[in-house]
Amino acid sequence: MINEAEYWKKIEQFFVDNFETEASPPIETILFLIGLQELGSGQQKYSKDDKLNILHIAVCRLLEPFGYYKFTHYEDGWPQFEKLEDLPELRTNEQTLLMKKAIIQYFQDEELL
Repeated sequence: MINEAEYWKKIEQFFVDNFETEASPPIETILFLIGLQELGSGQQKYSKDDKLNILHIAVCRLLEPFGYYKFTHYEDGWPQFEKLEDLPELRTNEQTLLMKKAIIQYFQDEELL
């Protein structure tokens, strides 16, 4: 079984290979792409508010398996989540580690690698 660091490297390589970039995108870009995937609306122009909502979708979806959010329904084509538990106060590096762990879980759950 591979450890989280090795799995993260595979995720970074996934983005390099599939988006023809020379380096893995920042975590915010990965979150945005996961949000787009969950929204399922494809490529189009998004307003600044839409972009923030797409990031919110990603965070909710990623933290759902950890018990922080629960998907409830779709409203006007947008997934809606209920907050089940407040996130603990985390320093920036702890937030990044939690998001990386959640992204790894997402890739495993969705069988993307």
